Order: sequence, then C-alpha cells, then structure tokens
Amino acid sequence: MPAQTNPNSRLREAISAARCTYEALAKDVRRIAAENGDLLQTNKSAISHWANGTRVPSGQAGQYLAEALSRRLGRVVTRTEIGFHSPDTESPPGNDPVTTVTDLGRADVERHRFLAIAAFTTAGVAMPLLHDHEATSRMLRARTARSLVGSDDIDVVRQIPAAFSAADERLGGGHGLTTVTAYLADTAAPMLRGRFSSEALREAAFGAVAELAYLAGWKHHDLGHEGAAQRYYQVGYQLACEADPHGHAAWMMRALAHQSLSLKQPHHCVDLVEGALFRGLGHVDGQTEALLHITHARAYAAIGENPSAARALLAAEDALLREDGPQPSFSRVSGPAAGTVTSHTARTLTDLADHVGTEQQHRDALTRWDPEKYKRVHALTHADLGDSLAAQARADEAVAAWTQALVLMEGMTSDRTLKAITSIRSTLAVYQRRRVPGAADLARRAREALA
Repeated sequence: MPAQTNPNSRLREAISAARCTYEALAKDVRRIAAENGDLLQTNKSAISHWANGTRVPSGQAGQYLAEALSRRLGRVVTRTEIGFHSPDTESPPGNDPVTTVTDLGRADVERHRFLAIAAFTTAGVAMPLLHDHEATSRMLRARTARSLVGSDDIDVVRQIPAAFSAADERLGGGHGLTTVTAYLADTAAPMLRGRFSSEALREAAFGAVAELAYLAGWKHHDLGHEGAAQRYYQVGYQLACEADPHGHAAWMMRALAHQSLSLKQPHHCVDLVEGALFRGLGHVDGQTEALLHITHARAYAAIGENPSAARALLAAEDALLREDGPQPSFSRVSGPAAGTVTSHTARTLTDLADHVGTEQQHRDALTRWDPEKYKRVHALTHADLGDSLAAQARADEAVAAWTQALVLMEGMTSDRTLKAITSIRSTLAVYQRRRVPGAADLARRAREALA
C-alpha cells in the first residue's frame, strides 16, 4: 500500500481554478495522451490519488495533466506549478515547446544553478532529426485562449534579441541573461497561448520567441553552460518549426551543430547540417544559405572529410554572391554573413591543418567585422590569429596578437574568452623559457585575467 503523504495543494488549487470534476479532468488527460500516441487508462481515482499526494503520475502523464489544465485555464500550467517534476530532473524538450521554454526561463531566474550544471549531450544534437513537428503543432493549436495578440506585442519581442546581442559583443554573454530569460518566461512565451487574427501573425509570434530562445542559448554558450544552451537551442528549433519550417528551422538546426562543433563533438553534425540544407535551400536568401554551407564545411573538416569540406567552402562563397532578397532577422543576429563565413572558413582550415590559410582568413575577418560593434569577435579572432602564428613558429607575432586579444577581453563576462586565454598559457611558458620579447608580461596579464 502506498505510504501516506501530504496532499498536493498546488494541484488541488489548479483543479479548483479550472472548475472541473476529477472525472472530466481524467477524460481530458486520456484525450491529450491519445493526441500524442499514448493510450492511458487515467480515471477519476488516479486524479484523486495525485491530488491527495498518495501517488505521482508516471511517464508522460504529468505532462498531459498539465496540458489539460492549461487548456481549461487558458494559460500555461507546468508540471512544476502543479507539484510534479522539479526542474532539477527536467528532460530535454517534450511535445510542448511553449511549456518547455517557460520552464527553462523560470529555472534560469529561480534556480540558476540547475541550468549552469546541465549536461550537453551528443545525442541531443540529433534532436531535430527525430522531432515530430506535426504532433507538436496539433497540440499547440488545440489550446483555447482568451487574449488577442497584435503586431505591436510581437514587434516588442523582436527588438530584444538585436539589443542584447549588441550588448553581448561588448560585455559578454553574462550581461543581461536573467533579464532576457525572465522576459522570455513571463511575457514572450505566454504570448504564444493567445489568439491571432491571422496565420501570418501567429507565425511571426513563434518566430520572435524562437529568436529569443536562440539568444538565451547563445548567452549560455558564451558562459560555458553548454547543457543549458543546448536545451534552449532545442526548444528554439521546435518554436521555429511553427514559424517557418524551412528557413528558420534550418537556422536552429545550424545552431545545434555550431555548438557541437565548437565543443569538438562532431557527432551527428554532418547529418544535421545536411538536414538543414534540405529544409532551407530554395527558401532562404544567399546570405543565410552561405551560413548553412560554412557550417557544413566545418562539420566535414571536423571528421576529416577534406574534399567535402572544400566543396562546402566553395558553396558558401558562391551563395554569398547572390543578391536575392533581404536576410531575415533570425540569421542577421549572428552578424554580417561575409564576416561570419570568413571567420568560420578560418576554423575550417584550422581543422585541415592549413595554418597559412587560417592566418589569412583571420586577417580578412578583422577587416570584415566592425571593431566597435563586434568587440568580442575581434578579441577571439586575435586569439585565434595568435594560435595560427604560433603554429607557424612566428613567436613574436603570436605574442603581439594574443596581447591585443587580452586588451579587448577586459571587462567581458565570457567563458569563451577565458578559455582562449587558458589555451595560450602552455605555449607562453615555452616562449618565456626562450625569452621571447613580451612573453613574460603577457603570461602575467593572462594570470591576472584568469584570477
């Protein structure tokens, strides 16, 4: 016999607010489970046990219960809110991206430690390849809502990624993270439960929130919180599918691959980017297409497929030459496409051990990125340039490039900049023993920066 526990007051309050019987709620749970391919036998006795605290839902039943209450109340009700499934054990995104992104945002604000230690998984990279968009869309459209969402509401959400991305480049991803995620959870995500006067407005709303989820993921990536970043990218992909299952969804697939490549975990990346190209080609402008191709090149280079990487590099350059329409905001947020292609060409050539080519691409990148607007890009580029010079045994020039990188990194809250500083210390130790000019001073500054 199950041990007696305290009643689940949170669930009881939600059921009371929904003004429904246990029997009616059980019927809702069974119907929602069926929508998701599950056959449940949930009855009023099960609801009673959950409300009395004598049992807890198993499998996905807790999510279906939260969904049933969400539909009746006309707002987002999460498992956490009704006393189940603490964020500490939250799984990767399920069928409801609106609930997932709400939970992620609230976890960021209220339980930041949870997301900071969340684990990046290579299996999670392949999530878009397995996602059932149609089932998710059916669930989202089944909701009833009360508030009408207008274009002004959407425009406000769209302004946030551009503003905070600009701040990121000067101050690092840690700047404003809680502000962004609180807005995402409390204002932007709930907007998606509203009513829309047209399909175009609905798509625009989902696109705006997907961009905000991408921004939150990028901020976590810059802080080294890779598990949290991956979760935001995954749910951003799901939201993007509702907005634009071609271009925007392809972009979010690229985001997951880009993160994995940055972590030197190329598993699934070729398949993922090929899936992105399959979705995006013919539906995106040349600038966005070039960004997909350059990620394809990096994926091939990471697994040693050099001829395929070279072909993808050429495809990226060709796509950049096209002038076939405006670049969408979801891909503009990463900066000028030409600069991004140049920077990632350098990283591709690094994997191909072409250090001379890498150096040239990094130098070209410094001319393509505005040094004031993209301070972080310049800092990381100088650090990478120093690496390519060191690989060519040009110690004096490497020290000069790394010194410039440290100057630009001052005041940034960014794990990526700290990793760049850490990576040069072993080479600097060698340079100090060889008495390379400036090496001792640079080593001291690196220690201070890391401290």
